[in-house]
Amino acid sequence: MSDLPPYDDSDRPEPLDPFDELVAEETDRDPDLAVIEAGSRTLRTQGGPPQADVPARPEDPEVDRALREVEAELATRWGETKLEPSVARIAALMDVLGEPQRSYPSIHITGTNGKTSTARMIEALLGAFDLRTGRYTSPHVQSVTERISLDGAPITPERFIETYRDVKPYVEMVDGSQEYRLSFFEVLTGMAYAAFADAPVDVAVVEVGMGGSWDATNVIDGDVAVVTPIGLDHTDRLGGTPAAIAGEKSGIIKRGATVVLAQQPVDAAQVLLRKAVEENATVAREGLEFGVVARQVAVGGQLLTLRGLGGEYAEVYLPLHGAHQAHNAAVALAAVEAFFGVGAQHTQPLALDTVRRAFAAVTSPGRLEVVRRSPTVVLDAAHNPAGAEATAEAVREAFDFSRLIGVVGASADKDVRGLLEAFEPIFAEVVVTQNTSHRAMDADALAAVAVEVFGEDRVQVEPRLPEALEAAITLAEEEGEFAGGGVLVTGSVITVGEARLLLGKG
Repeated sequence: MSDLPPYDDSDRPEPLDPFDELVAEETDRDPDLAVIEAGSRTLRTQGGPPQADVPARPEDPEVDRALREVEAELATRWGETKLEPSVARIAALMDVLGEPQRSYPSIHITGTNGKTSTARMIEALLGAFDLRTGRYTSPHVQSVTERISLDGAPITPERFIETYRDVKPYVEMVDGSQEYRLSFFEVLTGMAYAAFADAPVDVAVVEVGMGGSWDATNVIDGDVAVVTPIGLDHTDRLGGTPAAIAGEKSGIIKRGATVVLAQQPVDAAQVLLRKAVEENATVAREGLEFGVVARQVAVGGQLLTLRGLGGEYAEVYLPLHGAHQAHNAAVALAAVEAFFGVGAQHTQPLALDTVRRAFAAVTSPGRLEVVRRSPTVVLDAAHNPAGAEATAEAVREAFDFSRLIGVVGASADKDVRGLLEAFEPIFAEVVVTQNTSHRAMDADALAAVAVEVFGEDRVQVEPRLPEALEAAITLAEEEGEFAGGGVLVTGSVITVGEARLLLGKG
């Protein structure tokens, strides 16, 4: 019982509902954005789901041989980490291909973390509303064909090969006219845009490779531009502050588009909103125009109540773990609402049953994906500190591990100390390793950093991933069959993809 005296509450304002509280909290948090927001217009109110997981190698030997030949040819080009910041080459390719990217509307996605999961959710929603979709995402987990999807499934190896052969003469034509040959990523982008036009698709969902302004994907004019949370990654290319990185990523915001913003650091939000004002773009902001009203852990995922641009969507089951995935879902829903004109042309919300059905079918391989039981082995592609923090929090919430062993293989160009520090509180021990990519950090060098973070007695080194997995599973099993030990494999999409194959997925 309270010892406070009774009081007259006749003048007390009505209590805020959960979303109003979210709005009030967000408004208080970002007062510095008021001037910029005053200059921007905001949205205040308006196929089928993915059907396939990660594809395996083709069963037909001839098709597999042909696909390997294509992969080998693509591998002779600049890799995804070697860039010459320009869209001149991809624009030239689009020109000789007849501008295929202009033949369908598109939703363009940038940000630091959550892009692929958000793209998959957007694709599922659009497909559930009977639109034919094309999705272009990167990097791939196991097969390069994952990057180009039609109707919610990766294109077949046969179609991938055919598309490559169709564009190859034009690629070679552009190669001969430019200072540098088209890169691996530029060729794949051209293939995706050509495949979408050939399908044809009703809408393309396109994830940037890096940045935005000079990214190869940025020869489209997205009807909706989505910016997932911005953090520090690729700082050598994009800048050392969230504001600088936001400046590059804001390049996907085109004249008259709708911009859907996940919650951002204040300095990044300022840059993005200023760009929206310059382009006369309509803005929808998480925490103000849309957001997560409520969420609770459920078997295999979580149950959400989302506030969209057209109203509230209750009891939405999402079979993915973590608060970050709930926020990705809110962003995806707002993006699809914006694409359908909710809030701008009408206030009719999307059909709730269709929204529920779409989210319930979402998959995101390599994102807190359980691939084995007894002990439980979970894969997550977190590769920077912000992603690792989100993963660590989701593991605490969704899994009841009595002892969690980490398997970490990272790329040499990442903030590995920040990554390891984010995981230190949840890992009892860590097995450091390396994947087969030329970008992989040497296992001994990674171990040196890990010892500084975890202490020598909590670090084991296994340079080869198969031995690292075996060691981690053995350590987890020391808890006993029913004790709840587990393994989390993380640090890189490549590490996760290779572990996925070793553990029998795909």
